[in-house]
Amino acid sequence: MTKDPNCGYCMRGELLEQFGIYICDLSVSTLILFKEQSHRGRCIVAYKDHVSEIVNISDEDRNAFFADVNRAAKAIHKVFNPDKVNYGAYGDTGCHLHMHLVPKYKDGFEWGGVFAMNPGEVYLSDEEYKEMIEAIKANL
Repeated sequence: MTKDPNCGYCMRGELLEQFGIYICDLSVSTLILFKEQSHRGRCIVAYKDHVSEIVNISDEDRNAFFADVNRAAKAIHKVFNPDKVNYGAYGDTGCHLHMHLVPKYKDGFEWGGVFAMNPGEVYLSDEEYKEMIEAIKANL
């Protein structure tokens, strides 16, 4: 496994805690709750190894990664009932293959508008994060 000591997805701990909370490991990835919750239920699926591009992994792992994304999206739909989940694959700063799963609600933040990566508007209590994580895990 390739790990980068400066990457929150690789090292977890304090680096990950700056923006997310570990939920669980999936088949080839890690599921993370994004702390900024302007989009209720927003999560990240991060590939297990520190690779930048999807073309850097095997076809088998690519298929498993997208199966993990699908599994997480199904749980988000069950728990939060969004009108839409948007999927974003970025990573030009951290260069670790990951996908943002961003629930959108017709009567909510940014419906029909441009996505703001980290608007910094909604943070929850530790108990609220814990409840969300338990609900997601129960629906995986």
